[in-house]
Amino acid sequence: MSLKTYITRLSLIAFLLVNILSLTSINSAYSQAAELPTEEAAISEGQTLFKNNCMQCHAVHEVVVGPALKNVYERREIPWLINFIKNSQKVIASGDEYAVNLYNEYGKAVMPAHDFLEDKQILNILGYIKQQTDNPPVEETATTAGGEGAPAGGGGIPQEYLYLIIAGFVIVLVLILVVLSMIITVLTKFVNNKEDLEEADKEYVNQTFNLNKFVRSNGFLFFIIFLFTIIVVKNVVDGLYTVGVQQGYQPTQPIAFSHELHAGQYEIECQYCHTGVMISKSANIPSANICMNCHSAIKTESKQIAKIYAAIDYDPETGEYGDNTKPIEWIRVHNLPDLAYFNHSQHVNVGQIECQTCHGPIEEMAVVKQWNTLTMGWCINCHRETQVQTKGNDYYNDLVKAHDGGELKVVDIGGLECSKCHY
Repeated sequence: MSLKTYITRLSLIAFLLVNILSLTSINSAYSQAAELPTEEAAISEGQTLFKNNCMQCHAVHEVVVGPALKNVYERREIPWLINFIKNSQKVIASGDEYAVNLYNEYGKAVMPAHDFLEDKQILNILGYIKQQTDNPPVEETATTAGGEGAPAGGGGIPQEYLYLIIAGFVIVLVLILVVLSMIITVLTKFVNNKEDLEEADKEYVNQTFNLNKFVRSNGFLFFIIFLFTIIVVKNVVDGLYTVGVQQGYQPTQPIAFSHELHAGQYEIECQYCHTGVMISKSANIPSANICMNCHSAIKTESKQIAKIYAAIDYDPETGEYGDNTKPIEWIRVHNLPDLAYFNHSQHVNVGQIECQTCHGPIEEMAVVKQWNTLTMGWCINCHRETQVQTKGNDYYNDLVKAHDGGELKVVDIGGLECSKCHY
């Protein structure tokens, strides 16, 4: 056998081995993807877990703080992914080459441990990631029902047209006054030309408007006094209704935290920072430790983040904490009087009320303000209109049957009883 033939056969064998290994890895990745859950309930749980634990640093199709997670189940074996998600620092400390390279590539940002998650829950998260990988988002095209050139507000009248309509009404009103004035002038001349007109009637027809006499008349004075009284009374009543109401209150906080950035752009769930909202009366002010989950590695050069470091006596250069800590003096925005009782968990956890129902579009606020009035009447109206979430609750299901299967509103289960909010 010649040397050339020998080299050719070796090259062919090497080529076949590479293809076999490639097919094996593809089949392995496929088999891993096949192991991930596809049930709707599992995907839904995975989505919730992803939003609560992963979305702060990861997205499926783009890099945030950490890498994009598209096809992550094809990059490493599932047992490796489970161990890494539960405790990434442990995997890095073991010297795993892939984990160490990943840690260095993304600025040595520390991924929090998720050892509280069960293997099944992590599989559900991976199932959700696969579902998002297989169904990438489609970019929406801004169009209007009326086609190109249609007003952005849909069927509303453009503002410039509204101004033209108002101007048209004013012009018509002026023309009517002019016509009436002409008619009065013509009729006056016609009556004056009559020969049999008595002197008293002629004097009445030709009388002129006396502004001074009109202003001093009892009727005019009564109208002015009545109008003034109505305006004063209305302002007093409106003022009384606004006592204790702080709608629109928007104080400047000691640290410029933007909900528009965190809850809006990065879609961080409210419950991630306000940890008590599902389990206690108060939503609670987030501790600096929650901020440090991200900002020990993100935006470390920011002046606003430096205020957090100063409060908890943290040195970003060494990563060490000191003992000279002090509280961050946040200014409370939403205040209810002491005579009123409100429980967040009852509304958010049991009632499944969205945060925006009371707090408005919080994800659009760079500076938080009180969106609604939060008055007693506002709360009562909500209890009258809000339907009780009965799904999966046998107790409420029995109440629905007692109401002949109709809608069950909060008012139907004692939502207007005084002792519910005052005791």
